[in-house]
Amino acid sequence: MILTSIDHHIGRIRLNRPKALHALNHEMCDAMLAALEEWRDDPAVQAIVIDHAEGRGFCAGGDIRMIAESSAVDGAAARAFFAVEYRLNHRLFTYAKPTIAFMDGVTMGGGVGISQPCRYRVATEHSRFAMPETAIGLFPDVGGGWYLSRLPGRIGQYLALTGARLDGAEMLALGLATHLLSADTLEAVKQAIAADPQGAEAILSDHATPPGDAPIVAQREAIDRLFASDDFEEILAALEADGSDWAQAQLATLRQRSPLSCKVSLKLLLDGATMPTFEDEMRQEYAVITRIVQRPDIVEGVRAVIVDKDHAPKWDPATPEAVSDHMIDRIFAPLSPADEWQPH
Repeated sequence: MILTSIDHHIGRIRLNRPKALHALNHEMCDAMLAALEEWRDDPAVQAIVIDHAEGRGFCAGGDIRMIAESSAVDGAAARAFFAVEYRLNHRLFTYAKPTIAFMDGVTMGGGVGISQPCRYRVATEHSRFAMPETAIGLFPDVGGGWYLSRLPGRIGQYLALTGARLDGAEMLALGLATHLLSADTLEAVKQAIAADPQGAEAILSDHATPPGDAPIVAQREAIDRLFASDDFEEILAALEADGSDWAQAQLATLRQRSPLSCKVSLKLLLDGATMPTFEDEMRQEYAVITRIVQRPDIVEGVRAVIVDKDHAPKWDPATPEAVSDHMIDRIFAPLSPADEWQPH
């Protein structure tokens, strides 16, 4: 499910689980961590390239069915998966050698977690970026609290709550991608980087395509105004009071999302904006995810969206008003030293 190799001067990590759109599982995260560790002090490896093998999509996320099945029992397998996935996210974030992610296709959830820490993040005309976790009772983890809170204005809050999808031009405009390339140039670019890793930035820039229009930029004023609050009920009220079709469409989307997930997401981004280090971010996200997988919304969300596909989840709590501040505070409370996440 992970193909690793040394190609000239680069270490290559290729996601190879095409039937699941290369969604990450525990075994894949372990294999990626092992490769990064092996190459860390290898002088033959001067840079790391992360991409996908055959099939659509760079990486559609994590092993959602396993997470829901684990959540329905004791949550132990889910916690173990998140612990290793977050170690992988952190290892990439702190890796000394240049890292290059080719986000050619669907890049969601776990795919965001392994691409955003990279020094160079390449989007194409096939790229579709999203953090759609509130639709299944989760929240934008894998560092989402760090990355989304650092986007311009209130775009991060908008993306976290709605799960809106961005194309390659939008990813570039927001800094989620460093370069936009045509998909048919990628193999030649990878070969050029393998031959000259030190020239990676120049090679990517030489092959970059004109960005074109980024529709999200045109929505910036509305997003900043309507998603201005860190209080979920206030955002809903602002959208309700706005007569535009766009606002009503966002309201309809948010009415389908888990109220608990939405409140958790807003708190995550509020805290993430001032988090001292990425390690602190991952420690908090792990504490939050361990509480969330013990709650019913993930099982119900996966049932509604992935298993039965009726898209009619019955959330618990059912309304934003029923999600108390006390409930959120308990979810965000630090774990005990014995249980808290560690980077190694």
